[in-house]
Amino acid sequence: MTLGRIARIALFASLAVLLSAFLASSGSHPAAKAPAHNDWDRRCMSVGGSIITNFGGVDANTTLGPATGDLRGAVAATLTAPPSPGPNGTILFHVQHHWVTESGDNIYFDPAVATTVPLSQTRFAFVSYPARIIGGTGRFAGATGDLTNIGEADLQAGTAIRYSGQVCFAEQD
Repeated sequence: MTLGRIARIALFASLAVLLSAFLASSGSHPAAKAPAHNDWDRRCMSVGGSIITNFGGVDANTTLGPATGDLRGAVAATLTAPPSPGPNGTILFHVQHHWVTESGDNIYFDPAVATTVPLSQTRFAFVSYPARIIGGTGRFAGATGDLTNIGEADLQAGTAIRYSGQVCFAEQD
């Protein structure tokens, strides 16, 4: 097996896990509303890293795997609906994310929609895949933020994606 093929398989496996992880979190936690804060109550920081996930870690519609970088820990994504046609030949994936940081804090997300372009019957490239943070536990209680995900999803082999964005934390008293 060549190094390129191994890297490609790892990329696809992690994307599938991430996509599944995002989908899995869609309905498994109570919706958290961030408390109202003034701008002076917030501390914002840029974040980034990568996610390696595999479908089947929880069930056939859920990915599960590690997240690296600023939000390192574990992530799951659950597909909340079957893929559907989008504009201009795109395919839409409705996803709920679940994220647990290395320190054990949960990060809660609004349901997300990944807009993809099909590369094959089982492989999809992300055109747009935003994820909105709506709170969490511990350090992420009252947090808000937006992540952008890039990469591909391979529903057969797995996936890997990259995330970047900003998280704003509520000031702790």
